[in-house]
Amino acid sequence: MKTLIYSLIFFICLYGIILGKEKCQIDVIKTSIGVLKIHFIGHGTLMFEINDMVIHIDPFGRLYDYNKLPDADIILITHHHSDHFDVEAIKKIQKENTVIIYTKKCSKVLEGGKVLHNGDRIEVSGIKIEAVPAYNIVNKRDNGEPFHPKGEGNGYVLNIGDKRVYIAGDTENIPEMKVLKNIYIAFLPMNLPYTMTPEMVADAAKSFKPKILYPYHYGDTDPQKLLDLLKDEKRIEVRIRNMR
Repeated sequence: MKTLIYSLIFFICLYGIILGKEKCQIDVIKTSIGVLKIHFIGHGTLMFEINDMVIHIDPFGRLYDYNKLPDADIILITHHHSDHFDVEAIKKIQKENTVIIYTKKCSKVLEGGKVLHNGDRIEVSGIKIEAVPAYNIVNKRDNGEPFHPKGEGNGYVLNIGDKRVYIAGDTENIPEMKVLKNIYIAFLPMNLPYTMTPEMVADAAKSFKPKILYPYHYGDTDPQKLLDLLKDEKRIEVRIRNMR
């Protein structure tokens, strides 16, 4: 029954997009430098607003008409797969001084951005950004290659005032994730075979204990499973949004 309900929500959202009447859920988080607005575009795609700054994460034009969204001050791209790296969507929100942060593979397709490797850090307009690893250990293609090889993709930790926000990208519950510190908000992917099972997400969350956990990029996975797994973790608030 729950799966049917989530499917209906997805198709209602899709119907709204077709009609050009996109409505995204928005959460508001207080930080020491102002109010952070999180726009849940869908799948692995987000938009943040903090004061007058706009940060787009993995813009994907199939989810939203990017002509209707504000131009970006910062664009973060986690990796080169087409549902995370949409050049046409990027061009619609790019202005003269937009800072694009991406991976080496992405730079071969779109010039002008700043390449961050795992472990690199940068500060843009007062926002400190850390690139962290994002890769598969368990889930692999038929030829034995991971869907996301180590060193190829990034997750990002954003320091927004007194809040640390972790956007994991496509990854599993890797060792580097489990040692993250002082994460206030975490976005963790939850779909097979490309990212994590609910059990993997729960394992990761129990390790680094974000205050707020948003499963995203969850496809047909039932988010209720994650809620059940973390029901006794009183210090972790799991928020389910329409991020199929």
